[in-house]
Amino acid sequence: MESEVGRFRRRHLVPIPSFASLDACNVFLAEAMAKDDDRRIGRRRQTVGEAFAAEAPLLAALPDEPFDCTRLLEAKVDAKARICVLQSYYSVPVRLARRRVIVRLGARHLEVADPVGGAIVAVHARSAHKGSQDLQLDHYLEILTRKPGAMAGSTALAQARAKGVFTDTHDRYWAAARRQRGDAAGTRALIEVLLLHRRMAADVLAGVDAVLSAGSTDPALVAIEARRLRDADLAPVVAIEAALGRYDRPAPALAGYDDLLAEGGATITEIGARL
Repeated sequence: MESEVGRFRRRHLVPIPSFASLDACNVFLAEAMAKDDDRRIGRRRQTVGEAFAAEAPLLAALPDEPFDCTRLLEAKVDAKARICVLQSYYSVPVRLARRRVIVRLGARHLEVADPVGGAIVAVHARSAHKGSQDLQLDHYLEILTRKPGAMAGSTALAQARAKGVFTDTHDRYWAAARRQRGDAAGTRALIEVLLLHRRMAADVLAGVDAVLSAGSTDPALVAIEARRLRDADLAPVVAIEAALGRYDRPAPALAGYDDLLAEGGATITEIGARL
């Protein structure tokens, strides 16, 4: 006799559907289970949804601590700074080429850790397709500094453009830098700007716009502008009058001094105390 799991598989998973991502698969399964809530098993009066609603209060509560369902794996980085996990390729920083790394594989993401110190060096969304490769441009910047000619045709750059990481602002800067400095030097200037993202994040793009509007492509100026925008609110300008207001006090007055002298017999100490 066919089980309920088998019936669910036959109704919704035959023929086998294809999904672009794990999220799309989860949405499909949620919709399929919602449809099954209105179904009756055999001749039962209750629907599947009604039976579950009656059973739900009897279920034990979820534990307070989240369950870590990741798999701990070990992988060797190839000469192209990639690791292969379940027949899919993911990039890591080039300094780890030909070394072994620790991989924590989850349902949605995987984390790559340096075995020396355990620091996380890369995080990728888990691929749903075998043979695919997920390359982050930031992982290759150090090697591209030495080989700037490989930048234009690199797969990492194409993926960065597709994900919106490499923006039109970067492209405008790159074009201007190559016109002013030549292809190799202009690409190296771009790489210096991309390296700034590691510590200045989104302020770099505003810095690039400011430098381009001034007709320059100097990456050092981009860093200065980005730092100025990032730290703009750390030391606000205060008007000098407001800053010195706490020192305001009434001017000293000698009113009443003659009255004290007129009393006669008052000593200097007594006069000072009354003042």
